[in-house]
Amino acid sequence: MSLKSRLLGAFCVFSLVAFACATSQQGGTPGGSSTVEELPTDNQAAGTTGAAAPAAPAGPQLNTFGSPEDGFTAKMPGTPQVNRSKQTISDGDLIKGDWVATVDNVAYGLSTAEYPLKTVAPRKPDAFLDKSKTDFVTALKGTLKSEESITLNGVYPGKAFVISSENGELKGRAYLVGTRLYTLFTLYNPSIGAPAGDAFLNSLTLINPPPPVERKSRRTVATDGGTDDDEPTPTDGGTMPGDGGTR
Repeated sequence: MSLKSRLLGAFCVFSLVAFACATSQQGGTPGGSSTVEELPTDNQAAGTTGAAAPAAPAGPQLNTFGSPEDGFTAKMPGTPQVNRSKQTISDGDLIKGDWVATVDNVAYGLSTAEYPLKTVAPRKPDAFLDKSKTDFVTALKGTLKSEESITLNGVYPGKAFVISSENGELKGRAYLVGTRLYTLFTLYNPSIGAPAGDAFLNSLTLINPPPPVERKSRRTVATDGGTDDDEPTPTDGGTMPGDGGTR
């Protein structure tokens, strides 16, 4: 993959990381000084009666976005910025979309990458799902804390992962649905957390999803005259959420 593709692909992730770094330096806590009045202590609120402290405030409201054209709906705090593009790769066109919002110093992102069938069919789903994970690790210069294999609708293969870094903690999920790769992530300060993070990550709903792609092995001739069944790692089209794909 060319240097230009890598730079274009990395743009969105590094922008979010830069935002997280900037806001964390504006005050003692991310986002600078708080605009929420300090709550009184138990004794201040109820004298010496020992009454229970006020309940913690609820997380941000989730708003539905996506459409039948996008093939999904999901729920994210705030109003996401949307970017759509198309890129020509060796097997055809890669159609991409990004939805990104930042609310209460937590970044939320969802990306889609519609690959040509010729790109997806000869490769195992893990070739795409693992690339999603490792590209986040690289972009954040972080460490993989955990990962597990998951499914969407009990059919489509996925990967859940958590990455720690100096720029914050990232919790992400990636799913391969037919020829489309969906990637969702939240980036947040681990000491504060992301109150709406899990609700967002669990909100992806598919619209008229396609059947899983029938896998076709791509056999290459080995130097000893035999065959090599190893499936190549996807490289075309960039690998970061900023280009709509996280391969």
